[in-house]
Amino acid sequence: MKFTPARPPLTGETLDSLAARLAERGEPAFRAKQILAWLYKKRVRAWDEMTNLSKPLRTWLAETFDLVPAALVLNKQSDDVTDKLLLELGDRSLIETVIIRAPQEGVGLDQSRKTICISTQVGCAMGCVFCASGLEGLKRDLSAGEIVAQLLQVCYREDALTPRARMELASFDNIVVMGMGEPLANYDALLRALTILNAEWGLGFGARRITISTSGLVPKILKLADEPLGFRLAISLHGATDEVREKIMPVNKAFPLAKLIPAVRAFSEKHGRMITLEFILIEDVNDSLEQARALRDIALDLHAHVNLIPYNTVDGLPWKRPSITRQERFADILRAARLSVTLRREKGHDIAAACGQLRLKTEKDRATAVA
Repeated sequence: MKFTPARPPLTGETLDSLAARLAERGEPAFRAKQILAWLYKKRVRAWDEMTNLSKPLRTWLAETFDLVPAALVLNKQSDDVTDKLLLELGDRSLIETVIIRAPQEGVGLDQSRKTICISTQVGCAMGCVFCASGLEGLKRDLSAGEIVAQLLQVCYREDALTPRARMELASFDNIVVMGMGEPLANYDALLRALTILNAEWGLGFGARRITISTSGLVPKILKLADEPLGFRLAISLHGATDEVREKIMPVNKAFPLAKLIPAVRAFSEKHGRMITLEFILIEDVNDSLEQARALRDIALDLHAHVNLIPYNTVDGLPWKRPSITRQERFADILRAARLSVTLRREKGHDIAAACGQLRLKTEKDRATAVA
């Protein structure tokens, strides 16, 4: 499932691919680096702002490429300083990108640590029962250019709003590929996008600050382990036994824990990085102390960090978050084993920050308006 735009996005070009396109029209190779510097370092938003290029070249670029293939439709801000950006693509598909701030003591909000959560697909085919992203299935994969464009939209916003943000540098601290979609199901586009984000001629964003989250596609985890760039890995576990995981995550039928855990271990050993186990706490589903003990054993085996995430309720789904007391009891079992544990406090609940919620609401509103 792909969308073929009339003009490919400039954000999907590498230095080499752009240089090859330019060479076809007789332009010197250094023009490619100039153009990408305008895009990623100076972050211009119109072709005519590329003032060291000739007018004929700017005209050709405008006719050949889409500058940024994702337009900002809506920016919802939460009371807890989480932002959700709703972006529209060339075929009117909607995707979500989330800015999660972690305020630091003694500094202003503009200097807080920012993690950007990006999407890789329109919708999702994985069928996790608690997730809004897959409620209407998978519409299509994102192209590499559409994935990269999400980060540029964040840069545009932060450059305008915060003194800390400035040209030449990315205005955030971490990227997590944990938004709409299963990243490893769109492997080639994902790797091309992250290569662009990592490259010196791109955003120059370090691989160690990029985390790829997967629901557990074992062959792709093993393939990712062989990639030269050392991205971090997070596993959306959400169940510490096959019995619980299969009830909420269909992927576990194909890749049960007996296959998943060795693949994660192989990745960790290959790259020498601590992996993260993501665990959404859902009341009366996976929040028992038995699940906590099973999760503890997995995390100890993998030397993993555990990120506990109280469930963000989704309209139309019956699941609820456990009480704070139950959350703490669950976390205490992990802490007692001296594991590295984060119990995330509510982020973006008032702006429907769970993956896919804002997109679904907007699409329903559109359908109602048309009707």
